[in-house]
Amino acid sequence: MSEAVEPGLQVLDRQNRFVSDNMRRIFIQIYRIVGNVADAQDLTQEAFIKALQHQEQLKDDQKAAHWLSRIATNTAIDFLRRSGRATFCDIDEAPESHSESPEQALLRLEHREYLADGLRLLSPRERQALLLRDVEDMPAEEVARVLDCSKATVRSHIANARIKLRRYMERRKR
Repeated sequence: MSEAVEPGLQVLDRQNRFVSDNMRRIFIQIYRIVGNVADAQDLTQEAFIKALQHQEQLKDDQKAAHWLSRIATNTAIDFLRRSGRATFCDIDEAPESHSESPEQALLRLEHREYLADGLRLLSPRERQALLLRDVEDMPAEEVARVLDCSKATVRSHIANARIKLRRYMERRKR
């Protein structure tokens, strides 16, 4: 009888390990798309539920991370479409250096707000492509797998995002 229970425990252990190994990465990925901690927590849970419900579709364990990233991205983008909005929350202040003057602290805050305003101009897919490529330093091929699109589409999203940000910065300088 214990032999019949054992495979079920192995599956449960493997699922728990899969969730714990990927939880932080998927939460951050979703948070970058939706910009709200509470929504990101809910959507992270939803993405893992979808993944575990459809785990039989995954034939190659080596591709599990990319498969999960696609599910997470699509879950977040679907949420934004359903809600008709993108929400953003303030990024917590970095610990202030004791050598930072009030002017430097204000300048740092203005730069952070300036960047957040610029990112709001981008579509969710442009923002995700740009952040994965330029912030996470992912190769374009991997970004394409995460976003479930072609490498050419990723390049287009990144180019459009950079153009929008450049125009935004030029307008701000005037």
